[in-house]
Amino acid sequence: MTEFITLPQIDAATDAVRARIKVLPEVALILGSGLGELADSIEDPTIIPTREIPNWPVSTVPGHKGRLVIGRLEGKMVLALQGRTHYYEGHDISRVGLPIRVMQRLGIKTIIITNASGGLNNDFEAGDLMLITDHLGFLAMAGQNPLIGPNLDEFGPRFPPMSDVYDPKLVRLAEEVGAEENILLRKGTYVWLSGPSFETPAECRFLKMVGADAVGMSTVPEAIVARHGGMSILGIASITNKIDPDGTNKATHEEVLQTGDLIVPRLTRILRGVLRKL
Repeated sequence: MTEFITLPQIDAATDAVRARIKVLPEVALILGSGLGELADSIEDPTIIPTREIPNWPVSTVPGHKGRLVIGRLEGKMVLALQGRTHYYEGHDISRVGLPIRVMQRLGIKTIIITNASGGLNNDFEAGDLMLITDHLGFLAMAGQNPLIGPNLDEFGPRFPPMSDVYDPKLVRLAEEVGAEENILLRKGTYVWLSGPSFETPAECRFLKMVGADAVGMSTVPEAIVARHGGMSILGIASITNKIDPDGTNKATHEEVLQTGDLIVPRLTRILRGVLRKL
């Protein structure tokens, strides 16, 4: 039976986080597979294992440490989620959105969501960074939308628009940083599938035909909840493996983590640059 996250559950989690920090964060970061080490550059961090937060969905995936790191980065107070949870881990889709609700309750208005993705666009290479300009949420379209259930009016309307999920101003800001740092930034549409199995050749060919540039197992439910609550969103997909033109996807999770390690220095420069310009 589907469980819907309630406002008291959200507030219990928020109170547990607020009780352990001295300054409220301004910007949230969600760090995808292999990218969690970015949080190590946060100054004067307060580290909260998510297992210690009431109602928080626990991450079980290698490469996802499952903790909040809160501190200062480029002059901004940030909250980094070092280890997200995924729908395929068995969590109700509503619970996957709880971390975003806590961020909103803490007053955070801007969120940067990163992930590890397979590159569907034939022009992409493993190691590329892609700014997400739109998404295809097949699970959300088919009934696994994180907003299903009683609407939480405290956060947003029953029928929120999704025409501008990824903030064009933040995309342009990231492009400016990329130009200054001489880092190539692709742009494109991200597609969310449930996982945990990687895609078949037929599925990859289909996804290409409908306009997807990168495919992954996260980000979209978080973005939907963030947009419902009025947050400005920057999405960055790290292309950790390139899917062959015929749709063959030979990726392994170990490869995803290894390529993520190679991407981290460039992604760190982009994130620091964006934070400086906010």
